[in-house]
Amino acid sequence: MKLSIRVLFLVLITAIVSTSCSDEQLDVTIQPTTPVITNEITQVILDWNTLWCELDRYATGMRPNATTRALAYIHLAAFEVCVEDMLGYTSNKDRYAELVIDFTQRQPNVNIAIALNACYATAMDHFMYNVRSDIDAKINILRQQKEAELTQGIDATIVANSQDWGNYIAQQVITYSQTDIEAEAQILNPQPTTYEPPVGVGFWTYSDELERGLFPYWSSVRTFVISTEETSTVPPSLTYSEDATSDYYAAMEEVYTASEAARTTDTEGLWIAEFWSNDVENLMMGPPGRQISIANQLIEQYDVDHQTALIILLKLGFSLNDAAVSTWADKYEYMVMRPSVYIQEFIDPAFQTNLFPFISWPNPTFPSYPSGHSTFASAAAGIFIHHFGNNTNFTDRSHEGRTEFRGDPRTYSTFTDMAEENGFSRVPLGVHLRMDCTEGLRLGYEISNAVNTFDLSQ
Repeated sequence: MKLSIRVLFLVLITAIVSTSCSDEQLDVTIQPTTPVITNEITQVILDWNTLWCELDRYATGMRPNATTRALAYIHLAAFEVCVEDMLGYTSNKDRYAELVIDFTQRQPNVNIAIALNACYATAMDHFMYNVRSDIDAKINILRQQKEAELTQGIDATIVANSQDWGNYIAQQVITYSQTDIEAEAQILNPQPTTYEPPVGVGFWTYSDELERGLFPYWSSVRTFVISTEETSTVPPSLTYSEDATSDYYAAMEEVYTASEAARTTDTEGLWIAEFWSNDVENLMMGPPGRQISIANQLIEQYDVDHQTALIILLKLGFSLNDAAVSTWADKYEYMVMRPSVYIQEFIDPAFQTNLFPFISWPNPTFPSYPSGHSTFASAAAGIFIHHFGNNTNFTDRSHEGRTEFRGDPRTYSTFTDMAEENGFSRVPLGVHLRMDCTEGLRLGYEISNAVNTFDLSQ
């Protein structure tokens, strides 16, 4: 059982990592620069994570849970490739008993950029397991392109040693991931027919095979920093009621009013709803992947060195992974129904969510409370705040140029504002109650706080 205490939002606004200090010694906040990457190794990181966002878009049956798991392991592998050269940091092999890394396998003349290139290619090819073939082929294309670029003028022995090291680390992390038997089984069967939701007044259920519960057993999957037993849980603040004078009815009416306004008159409401949706396979990246897109843009905007980029991405992967595990534990404990079911029965039989134009059923296929989008938003925002400070001048261009939905860039002055807009965007989209989003934001900050204080130096 999870702890019943409430945990306040704990958002540490500390400074960013420098190449000469450990995470616990930071006292300087990076100031943004022109978006030009001056670090060759950082460019390798960005190139691979840009491709990852495309892989995520075209991956089937992974989002959001298997995606967060993939991110944690991919960025763990990248960190381990470089950790021996990172002043003040140590390998995770002593933190996770089943992670076996023999650093005597690393030759002394390894080129980190070449090693990272090999590692990312091997890890992404494994963890992004259900990607459309023409997109999946881009992994090998990028590997070869970066090899040609990075190996110019480099001794063949160094090239071979570097590739061997990157491939070795990726394979050791893959082997470690396979010791999580629960996750390995669940990613192959994300909507198990063996799961039948409990019956109860106001409970979530499915009305079609395509709506069966997605990842209903995910609470048993490995976490990296904070487990479901360690995170706090807050029960829904509203009790199901069909009384038109009740607070529950009013909350449903808010969703109806906001989503209808977004569809008919409130152009910014629809913009926000579609801008943060990230629900539809083959159309857009998933909600955790969206945070990688944001991280890529921030790394470029702040011209981050490769050590800092690796730490940010590792913590982001851990935070998103652990957020998915705790959020799904709560979803399948509280079993809160989606608003559209209630609205169609008691408010407007013709109601459809603003997600409906893009998919053949009106909602994500799992219980509503807490909102996964909201949890991922603050689980990422807490990491960004820790490294960059809360105040920023960030324009999210993740969907720039899209015509299928409104993806025009949006600008934010703080990361908390961005996370809040992301979280509550689910109300005008028509798929969440406000209480779902409020709890998701709270839980995500709790998780990112734990990840930010996770000691990578001992």
